[in-house]
Amino acid sequence: MTRNYLGKLQAAVWALLIAVSFTACKKDNAQPEAPKPQPKPLATLGLYQFASGANKRIFIPISQIGTQKVAYAGIFDTGSSGFTMDANGLLPASMITSNGIQVTGDSVTVNGITVTNRTATMAYGDLTGSTHEYGNLAYASIVIGNSAGSVTTKRIPIFLYYKIVDGDGKELPQHSADVFGVGPSKGYTFPEVVSPLDGLALPAGTTSGFKLAKLPAANFNSTGALISGLLTLGLVPDDLSQASSGFIMHPLNFSAAGGYSPNIQATITYGSTSVDAQVLFDTGNPSISVIENNKETRALGRLPANTDVTITTKKGFVYKYTTSSTGNLTQIQNPNVSGDFRTIMALDFFINNEMLTDYSNHVIGLKN
Repeated sequence: MTRNYLGKLQAAVWALLIAVSFTACKKDNAQPEAPKPQPKPLATLGLYQFASGANKRIFIPISQIGTQKVAYAGIFDTGSSGFTMDANGLLPASMITSNGIQVTGDSVTVNGITVTNRTATMAYGDLTGSTHEYGNLAYASIVIGNSAGSVTTKRIPIFLYYKIVDGDGKELPQHSADVFGVGPSKGYTFPEVVSPLDGLALPAGTTSGFKLAKLPAANFNSTGALISGLLTLGLVPDDLSQASSGFIMHPLNFSAAGGYSPNIQATITYGSTSVDAQVLFDTGNPSISVIENNKETRALGRLPANTDVTITTKKGFVYKYTTSSTGNLTQIQNPNVSGDFRTIMALDFFINNEMLTDYSNHVIGLKN
């Protein structure tokens, strides 16, 4: 009995050891799981930085509209939504008259551009000075960027204008204000006209939106050189995490008329004065920031040089600057005179700060 029992026990031990051995071998031969691909932005493009005196602009290259190769540059504008382009050079001269773009029937397609018979006027500015573009709603795909890197959009709505007039009624030269509006709202003139960056075909896991890097001050000059790496198309999860990206996120408010507003609630202090404000951070404003204050007795007034200005948003983003005679120019207006309640920060803001716009989640991020 004892030998039989010991024999069975030894057999069981050996069986256990063999099983353990097989198990160990099986674990050793198991292949590690392949790492999951990380979401990536669609592209990073360069922008032109241009300056003339105190006025600054950033432009995005446009290398194709419809089927036509072009070499235009659109004003990169976070303060408006939609792409506007002069029809001259895109449509046959016979279609463009002093009275408008000639369209037979509901629409006509030329060079891959479908021009509709829906006409309107696009206005930029306020009651103290504005620019008006006159034209038609059109549709085309476009290529943004150039040989250094480019992206092709889907077929998007475009405001194709034939005439542009400034606040004094003077007609401006052709292509003097082709606007590439990337704001999150929809067009008041045509609701279809929205940011051409919203709705791009993006890699898996990437969110619709863009990041604008700080604009190096030294690169603003009269040559307007293309500066690489300024504009990132498509946002990855790390961009949208305030903890990892450092961006302070500002959820946007919706209205039926204009969609999601880019205006951000804040308190502004200049000198000894504080005012609640709706702030628009606007790359389309070339030189003079405007603070609206309905308690100001003066209709208009430029802040003197060496005035400290602090903007603190309700989400805790803080931007401080000091006015000078050549930069950070700031004007105080009464909205009852200007007809515009928005406080608008000019392009100087983007020299020291970064911005992202998340179209999918309706958020603007700001970062010092």
